[in-house]
Amino acid sequence: MLKTLKKTWTCYLFILPNLIGVLVFLAFPVVFAFYMSLTEWDLLTPPKFIGVQNYVTMFTKDDLFWVSVKNTVYYVILTVPPSIVIGLALASAMNQAVRGIAFFRAAMYVPVLTSAVAVAFIWQWIFNPDVGVLDAILGVFGVPPIGWLTDTRWAMPALAIMSVWKSAGYYAVILFAALQGVPKVLYEAAALDGATRWRRFLNITIPMIAPALLFVTVISVIGSFQVFDQVFLVTNNGGPGTSTYVYNLHLYNNAFQYFRMGYASAMAYFLFAVLFVITYLQLRVGRSRASGYEFV
Repeated sequence: MLKTLKKTWTCYLFILPNLIGVLVFLAFPVVFAFYMSLTEWDLLTPPKFIGVQNYVTMFTKDDLFWVSVKNTVYYVILTVPPSIVIGLALASAMNQAVRGIAFFRAAMYVPVLTSAVAVAFIWQWIFNPDVGVLDAILGVFGVPPIGWLTDTRWAMPALAIMSVWKSAGYYAVILFAALQGVPKVLYEAAALDGATRWRRFLNITIPMIAPALLFVTVISVIGSFQVFDQVFLVTNNGGPGTSTYVYNLHLYNNAFQYFRMGYASAMAYFLFAVLFVITYLQLRVGRSRASGYEFV
C-alpha cells in the first residue's frame, strides 16, 4: 500500500509543473474574467460589482451587439461550408498518386503559413476596383467593377473569400491524413461490385473519414465565430457602415477603445457559452451520425 501511494505521488510530482501552468495561465484567467463580467471596470479605477447588469445591457440596450451577432452568423454561414467542401476537394486531390503531387501538397499549405497582415495586403490589392486582378478578370466577361470592400453587399462575401482561401489548406491537410487511413481494399472490393466513383465516395470515403470531418467542422465553426484579424486589417473598423462589424470587433472596441473591461468580459463569456452549446450539439449529432453509417 505504501509503495503504491509513493508511486502515485511520484506521478503527481511529474505533472505538477504542467498543473501549475494550467491553473495560473488558464483556470485563474477564466475565473477572473467571469468575476470581471459582473463588474464595471475602466482599468483606471477599482472594479465596481454590479451583478448581471452587463448582461442585461448587452441584450437590451446595445444595438451594435445584435448587429455584430447577425454579421458574425452571416460570416459563419459564408465560410464554414465552402471551407469544408474545398478542403475535402483539395484533400482528395492530394491523395492522388500523380507526378508532382508532393509540390501540390506543400503549395496547398502556403496560405495557412502566410501572416494575416500579408494576406490582408494581398487581398486588398486583389479586391481593388481600379487595379485589382479580380475585377480585371471579371471585366473580360463584361462584368463591371465591384466595390468589394466599399459596397455593403459585397464586403462580407469578400472577407469570406479571403478567409476560405487562407484556411482551406489547413482543413485539407487534416482530411488528407484521414484519407490516407482508408484501406484501399475497400475501394477495390466496391469497384469489383460495380460501384461508381461517386458511390464509393459516398459509401466508403465519407463514413471512414467521418471523425475527421466532424473535427474539421467543429474547429471551422469555432474559428469563424472568433473572426477578428481579417476584419480589423481589411475593413478597419467593420466598414463600410457596419456591414462587417463582427462580434469580436465589438468586444475589442469595448475593451480597448472604450475601456469597458467588465462589459467586454460579459461579451466574452456570452461567446464562450454560445460556442460551448454549438460544439456540444455538433459532437452529439456528429457522433450519432458516425455510429449510424453503414457500408453499402
